[in-house]
Amino acid sequence: MARVIEPAGTPPPSAGTLRPPASPVSPLRLLARRLLMALALLGAAVAVVYFGRDGYRDVTGDRLSLLDALYYATVSLSTTGYGDITPVSPEARLLNVVLITPLRVMFLLVLVGTTLEVLTTAARERSRASRWRKHMNGHTVVIGYGTKGRAATAALCDGGERPERILVIESDPGRADEATRDGLAVVIGDGTRSAVLEHARTSRAARVIVACSRDETSVLATLSVRQLNRTATLTASVRRAENVPLLRSSGADTVIVSAEAAGRLLGVSAVSPATGAVVQDLISPGAGLDLVERPAAPDEAGKPLSSLGELVVAVVRGGAMHLYNDPEVTQVRDGDRLITVQAVSADDEHIDEHDEPRPDRHGRL
Repeated sequence: MARVIEPAGTPPPSAGTLRPPASPVSPLRLLARRLLMALALLGAAVAVVYFGRDGYRDVTGDRLSLLDALYYATVSLSTTGYGDITPVSPEARLLNVVLITPLRVMFLLVLVGTTLEVLTTAARERSRASRWRKHMNGHTVVIGYGTKGRAATAALCDGGERPERILVIESDPGRADEATRDGLAVVIGDGTRSAVLEHARTSRAARVIVACSRDETSVLATLSVRQLNRTATLTASVRRAENVPLLRSSGADTVIVSAEAAGRLLGVSAVSPATGAVVQDLISPGAGLDLVERPAAPDEAGKPLSSLGELVVAVVRGGAMHLYNDPEVTQVRDGDRLITVQAVSADDEHIDEHDEPRPDRHGRL
């Protein structure tokens, strides 16, 4: 899996709808929790009444049963109070004052709180989205959450990008819901529209990935992104190789031909299954081989690439990439970035969330 390791207002409807990353607690769970709380309060009231049932009088003159206790507790907590069952003894009245009344107040708070929760959900979500947009800067925008968009997002997360720093632009509500469930912020709208891109703070993004399903949509989205952001790293995918020059002239830094790349991998695997397996391993997350881009360490300056103790396949110098056999990069210089192949064990993918990752001398985590 290739990864890069670095050193440590309300918009108009046409701009799309922003969904911040999903809350860790679902609304259904919150509602179930409040329902259980209300039932617990009701159960406590029933127990109090049934325990002191000798101090209550029924209009029929019968002794209070468990059903009568449940009935009295229900009408008391809901403040209905028909008066057919009343506390007559001093002990029963004291229990009403000391226990039933506080239970009634708490029951009403739970009821009113749930109602207010429903009424204020929309306002709270708007406020949450506004706060999220205000602090979003240097993030990653992924246009399209189909197969390519999901795979690209997974690769970003595998490379160390936090999900809350990724924003997806998707016009399909079903895919938007899927991105929200994956913990990503989502803008529901057309990724080719400038208003939608600006709503996603594309002008402040550090990276933009165009993963549209149609080539003409990818070209238009790339043009729109470049009008808003001239400095972001822009990667786009197309299905047909003849559209690569058009995307590059539109402003894409890197263009991936999805159909051709898959076809080449199929052809390589047919001729040499082992070679195909290595290439698949390099672009897949998990244990095995990873392509890692890292800054050259200060003590590596002046050394040949072959003496670094790891396989260096390319060097990025002055914004240009040079393969390992290029005569211009026989030695490492300050400011170089090295693209290396590293072996990753399965244990490296499972770091305890309480452990603080420590960089090595190369700045790798």
